[in-house]
Amino acid sequence: MMWRHAVLVVAWGLLMPALAAPQEPATGRGTAPSFSLRTSLKASALLSRAPDDPILFPERNNATSFWRLRLEPEVRVKEGITVAAAYEQRLRVYSSPTSLAGLGVLPAETPAPYRIRQLDWQIAQGSRLLWRHEIDRAYVGLRLPRTSVTVGRQAVGWGRGVLFGAVDLFSPFSPLEADREWRRGVDAVRADVKVADRISFDAVGAFGDSIDRSIVAGRLRGYAGKVDAELVAGRRARDLFYGVTSSAAVGAAEIHGEFAVFRAPEALPAGGLGADARLALKAVAGGSYRLPLGNGVLVYAEYHYSGFGAKRAGEIVGLLANPSFRERYLRGDTQILGRHALALLASHEFSPELALTGQWLHSPIDGSGVVAPSTTLTFSDRLSMLATVYVPYGRAPDGLVLNSEYGTAALSGFVQVRIYR
Repeated sequence: MMWRHAVLVVAWGLLMPALAAPQEPATGRGTAPSFSLRTSLKASALLSRAPDDPILFPERNNATSFWRLRLEPEVRVKEGITVAAAYEQRLRVYSSPTSLAGLGVLPAETPAPYRIRQLDWQIAQGSRLLWRHEIDRAYVGLRLPRTSVTVGRQAVGWGRGVLFGAVDLFSPFSPLEADREWRRGVDAVRADVKVADRISFDAVGAFGDSIDRSIVAGRLRGYAGKVDAELVAGRRARDLFYGVTSSAAVGAAEIHGEFAVFRAPEALPAGGLGADARLALKAVAGGSYRLPLGNGVLVYAEYHYSGFGAKRAGEIVGLLANPSFRERYLRGDTQILGRHALALLASHEFSPELALTGQWLHSPIDGSGVVAPSTTLTFSDRLSMLATVYVPYGRAPDGLVLNSEYGTAALSGFVQVRIYR
């Protein structure tokens, strides 16, 4: 029955957009209800070659194929009221039972944080296959003249960082993840109130299955001229935190920064700040500039510090065996396994059909990193293809001992075809 149900959903998702176009607004008395459905289908392939370490990687060469179908219906009940959802199916096929995840390029098959119920079910599973489906969005939005309120499963993102975040609390993702168009939804109540013309207050409660797996946080935002700033504070799981972010235009460039302090109830697995084992700092500093080359090359640069990460690469394997560290990493307390990262992102659009992007992630502590050039071919508004190569460098592992943060990553090639309706 589950297989039959899945096939029917796929067929419905491919056919419904042709049958259900948005209705035209009524004239005279307000806005009539309207319905729209966006369908996205992604087919991906990942080929990986791991470092020569039989203990960590019994099979050096691996392949993974990944299909993702997403249906996003939206109903505008009337002006200011929206009901929206997103249903998703994920099918992953491995070349062997021990295939690599490969640099975090594909999203991890782990429970999403800050959900009362996961609403994520298994359709089929084998030694080389995993097929699941989930409800990733389900919310009601109310927009008033000075307030907007959203209740239900939704995406929430805070901060100014492009690749990293110090105050991004709600299920952030790895900067190396190629399939990152959608942030995973969290079960939340959110209210954004415009206090004054240039000041607003954003309050979010994102809830897990207990108060110790929930977030209650507030963000005060304001701007003056070309400078904006935010103050954030609250409770994430069992941590207390506060932080500040800001961005500004400086001539033709943009600069941004984030800083946050987290106070844990017990000693952190990777150690804290100095003698205080319960204190962790996170920071992001970066900027962007468009180089006047051709149509323009947009360049972003960022430095990131995460006090939740390992001080040295040799500690990473042991920390991943620690349930507390593993839980923090999977829910997004830290986007890197170490403490320091430098990143550079450059993109250039040669034409509406061809765009090139280059990403460089580097650990200044052990000199390892990953270079990832990519190409996007856009055939139409509904069809595009992405191709990326991930080239890691750094000292290779020795048995179970990691000699560098990225030297243990796999040389990988990633190709994805995207179809939208």
